[in-house]
Amino acid sequence: PITTGDIQHRAAFLRLQRKKGNAAEEMIEQTLRVAEAKRLGIRISDAQVEAAYQRFATNNKMQLKQLDGVMAQSGVGKEHFKEFIRSQMAWNQALTARHRSESGGALSEQDVVRRMLDNGGNKPTAMEYMLQQVIFVVPAAERSATLSKRKREADAMRARFNGCNTSRQFAKGLIDVTVRDLGRILAPQLPPDWADQIKATKVGGATATRETDRGVE
Repeated sequence: PITTGDIQHRAAFLRLQRKKGNAAEEMIEQTLRVAEAKRLGIRISDAQVEAAYQRFATNNKMQLKQLDGVMAQSGVGKEHFKEFIRSQMAWNQALTARHRSESGGALSEQDVVRRMLDNGGNKPTAMEYMLQQVIFVVPAAERSATLSKRKREADAMRARFNGCNTSRQFAKGLIDVTVRDLGRILAPQLPPDWADQIKATKVGGATATRETDRGVE
């Protein structure tokens, strides 16, 4: 559960970073991310968190007691900051595990946390995308006969597409169309062969259709 104290600590954390944001929404997002990481069997040990906290102090030329004092005086509290570190490590480890096979070598969670710590403890500033994959399946044995037809169907759906919330509705009545929710993906974890198209697509839009070994996506 998220307490009023958690929200107060996060509001203080935002002030310390001189960032705008909604403390309650950030805590809800953090809680959901931690829950997803736990579902995937990811656990960040206290020793890992303490090591990251120590690196943060070192990078900012402070002793641990000095850092503890800054956190206390600002109203953040060292335990709240440590839980923030834990959640960031867990979430980025979850993203790495989920997308490593597709992204051709994503950043490790250590890389992401190191960047976060080098930036003074701020969240990574990479763009985050909520992605959905729509596949017009073309069996290998039927590829030469049906690929062109499937591409026309995919282009027609793309022309009507106005957001992930309606894609399943559009897919109803179409044969062999798979809709997969890929979840939230940071820019560094985007599959290299799709990254440029995704970044160029407006919010709520769809990338151009492409022929893949699965069919048309």
